[in-house]
Amino acid sequence: MANLKELRGRINSVKSTRKITQAMKMVAAAKLRRAQSQAEAARPYAERMARMLASLGQAVAGNPDAPKLLVGTGADQVHLLVVVTGDRGLAGPFNTNVGRFARSRVRELEAQGKTVKILTVGRKGATYLKREFGSRIVGEISFQGKKRIGFEDASEIAARVTGMLEAGEFDVCTLIYNRFRSVISQVPSAQQLIPAELPAVDATAPAGDGAQAQPWYEYEPDEATILAQILPKNLAIQVYRALLENAAGFFGSQMNAMDSATRNAGDMINKLTLTYNRTRQANITKELIEIISGAEAI
Repeated sequence: MANLKELRGRINSVKSTRKITQAMKMVAAAKLRRAQSQAEAARPYAERMARMLASLGQAVAGNPDAPKLLVGTGADQVHLLVVVTGDRGLAGPFNTNVGRFARSRVRELEAQGKTVKILTVGRKGATYLKREFGSRIVGEISFQGKKRIGFEDASEIAARVTGMLEAGEFDVCTLIYNRFRSVISQVPSAQQLIPAELPAVDATAPAGDGAQAQPWYEYEPDEATILAQILPKNLAIQVYRALLENAAGFFGSQMNAMDSATRNAGDMINKLTLTYNRTRQANITKELIEIISGAEAI
């Protein structure tokens, strides 16, 4: 059994740890509010951009000169996975969940005979995936040390992906990230970026059968000119949205993890304090017995 000095040292150590975890919880909660508002504000814009791109893409999808960002290379052999995780830990299962999701996707694609390349965004994702798929990682991007991720950071990632596409390094690009659902729920998600996902249109369906009609737009200038401008921007916007969703999910998961750590530290302090008091009482009782025994012997 530990003596009183060791128990006092352990209690003080756990109290110091509790102060740290409580401070980290408060910091994460403050950052979460801003990150959550940014992520929620980015969703409508990104979704509308994807819908407008789908409308434009349907008009030129069958064109042999259609942009690669829209239709890809025409092949389906080499897949690039852009895996977005956090740069720091102490966030519960946040980084591990998206890492496992990416690992399952890699195994699934390779089981189909596909070639997989991985571009990691976030230091923890690179560390996790290197254990098993180190040879598949073609690049690592980290924002460690940056106070706030901006649209220019997403533009850099989009430009790198575009450069790899133009160089013929992949056929299909998929973005993997944690989608922020709530403070206690972050869902690993996959979004295909290249080729762009276009909604299927049933050309054989008769008009006026009650089905929802597809909107018809006229564009000025032509669709090809607009796509040349909007496709690179859409790629950066979708990446930026994933970065914001990932940041909000990270702070939510970190806040929960630090809250659990703070409560666990409090429970441990109570148990150690109880053990300390029992040990102290046992020592006092033992000393009293020795004194009384000595007095009786005299």
